[in-house]
Amino acid sequence: MVVLAAALWAVTVVNAQLRCVDAARTGARAAARGEPITEVQELARSVAPQGAQIDIRRGAEMTSVQVTTHIKPAWAAALPPVEVKASATSATEPGILNSAAATSTTEPAPELPDVASITEPSAP
Repeated sequence: MVVLAAALWAVTVVNAQLRCVDAARTGARAAARGEPITEVQELARSVAPQGAQIDIRRGAEMTSVQVTTHIKPAWAAALPPVEVKASATSATEPGILNSAAATSTTEPAPELPDVASITEPSAP
């Protein structure tokens, strides 16, 4: 029974890791294309595990997204949560920061990278 529980727990953690990788890649591609930060967050959040924190950094040359979540087995409240983290980096399309700063007053000046962090509430 313990071996089965450990195997199921391992599958849950691996599934969360894969979802974090997919969310980071999706977010990095969208942010590098110049999508607004709120849309990038929504795209990454739709793929990421519930309760994940999504950090987006968009610079003139590179864009990176990091997705972090903590997975805890529902059947063992005494066990500490396992941190699952993934990041992806993509080359920022030329002129993205210049055009974004010209069309939006909410984004920072071109010399400063866009930074956003969002955390979803954990499931009850």
